[in-house]
Amino acid sequence: MTSEAEDLVVLLDADGAPCGTTDRSTVHTEATPLHLAFSVYVIDADQQVLMTRRALTKRAWPGVWTNACCGHPQPGESFEDAIQRRLGQELGARATEIVPVLPDFRYEAVDASGVRENEVCPVFVARLAGGLDPHPDEVMELRWVDPAALADVAGRSPWLLSPWSVEQIRALDLVGLGDALRLGAEAGSPLAAAALPVSG
Repeated sequence: MTSEAEDLVVLLDADGAPCGTTDRSTVHTEATPLHLAFSVYVIDADQQVLMTRRALTKRAWPGVWTNACCGHPQPGESFEDAIQRRLGQELGARATEIVPVLPDFRYEAVDASGVRENEVCPVFVARLAGGLDPHPDEVMELRWVDPAALADVAGRSPWLLSPWSVEQIRALDLVGLGDALRLGAEAGSPLAAAALPVSG
């Protein structure tokens, strides 16, 4: 991967097909073009869901609680590689399992400063190996939460969470995320073909 690609995101046309690239540091504005991203929900052995609070230095939605990890695949980068890269950068972690759960998710949102999100953003569930070492420029706080309680927060107090996570949580069966991982690993299951193999 070239050094130029490391700061690029993939632009998409109205149908969601790649149509170019632009610099990641300048893509999010008041008129953000449609581009490719991803969101990851992490669960532990007790089926608790990892939520993170965005650092106060983040340009958009600073200090807001959200899902474990988000990011943008670089041109030519697979979702698996992009997820592993961002898990390492944000949480000092590596996934042992990654399964898509909302492959067609797309959303738009505008934060208080006027920055607009405009993304095709497939959603994945993952399980991690080892502990967490969050980067302070990305994450100011983290917490493992009960999935039913999290779904209740998204329904009753959505302002406490990032807008994308509210939409995703409402669309997901949070209690069933562990089953999604199990099914994704079983040969012949509906998710088996879509599950991303994790190397190394």
